[in-house]
Amino acid sequence: MSAWIGSGRPHRHTAKVRSRGELAGSRWPRPQYRFELVPALPCDALSTVLSDATIAAFTVDDLAELVVLQRCCWVQEALLNETLDIPALRETHEEVLTWATTWTTLVVRQRGRLVAAVRGRSEGTDWQVGRLMVAPDLAGRGIGSHLLRLVEGFAPPHVEQFVLFTGARSERNIRMYQKAGYRLAPVSVPTPPGHINGAVYLAKPRT
Repeated sequence: MSAWIGSGRPHRHTAKVRSRGELAGSRWPRPQYRFELVPALPCDALSTVLSDATIAAFTVDDLAELVVLQRCCWVQEALLNETLDIPALRETHEEVLTWATTWTTLVVRQRGRLVAAVRGRSEGTDWQVGRLMVAPDLAGRGIGSHLLRLVEGFAPPHVEQFVLFTGARSERNIRMYQKAGYRLAPVSVPTPPGHINGAVYLAKPRT
């Protein structure tokens, strides 16, 4: 069974595409985005770490809250890494909408509030994981680890390894990724766009 990214809330197994008329007057221009098919999401995927939570594919209706959540989460990363030169803090609504609709993007709500998100996409034989975020007041419960495993499960069959970047001083993040099987690896190219300058690269072979 498959569900469209961009389907309605709370039952998101039916595609919902807004017409140009519905989007007229919006502050953000709405080019036509490509919404990808993803498998149906288990409703209780986070039940052991977060009560009354629902997980679903991103929709345009999630955009404003996703931007706010991202900025809240990356303020702490800015403090840890002693830099404000962090793309996640500066991205516009339109820029967030672009990646949220071209990656496999999952969002988590608890009693209606958007509290966590993650994205993934394939690049060659790699499955890139990124923008894993959990509301600061809910950190430390294992939500991030559960989301990480969940988004890894969306990798297509040809993927050989999972890869991600995080801040060099984001020790809590690094420990979580290492516990999940990732290992620090040398980076032979400059830090790609969208990441903290000097970010470390972690990879995990698919088993």
